[in-house]
Amino acid sequence: MTETMRLPGDPPPAQAIARMIRVDHAGEYGAMRIYAGQRAVLRHSPKDALLAHMEAEEKHHLDTFSALLVARRVRPTALLPLWHLAGFALGAATAALGERAAMACTVAVEETIDAHYANQAARLGAEEAPLRDTIETFRAEEWEHRNIGLAHEAERAPGYRLLTAAIRAGCRAAIALSEII
Repeated sequence: MTETMRLPGDPPPAQAIARMIRVDHAGEYGAMRIYAGQRAVLRHSPKDALLAHMEAEEKHHLDTFSALLVARRVRPTALLPLWHLAGFALGAATAALGERAAMACTVAVEETIDAHYANQAARLGAEEAPLRDTIETFRAEEWEHRNIGLAHEAERAPGYRLLTAAIRAGCRAAIALSEII
């Protein structure tokens, strides 16, 4: 992180990078659990192959951040057991509401992650170019997932606006908690 971008009270650069890696690992873990929950409910649905495709990309993201945890000696969030349950529950619950609700979940999560990743990338200086490039690559893939959700009628899910607002709020809370806990 560049020193010029730091404000009073900001964590030191190494701590800020550790928080980024920690929260991104947690987010990708949560995404895997969401898709696992959706696929458990929709396993005989025509959407299963689509969900499997997005889940495979999230697995790659998770593997990358897992390796960064080790390489950078960053502890994972202590909240992984909670995200294990909450992610699966969110995925299963939205899928139980129907395929469109599952796609609405994808849209809400991915829009939140896009903003999160954009903020992170903007804060990374030249010394962290490889991490910034990784985040930007994953951000593009997450945006593709969002577009897939929209193409599969996410906005026609019952209670779309309320559902996506609640999921976005939950994602923002999970991000804030996972950075520090």
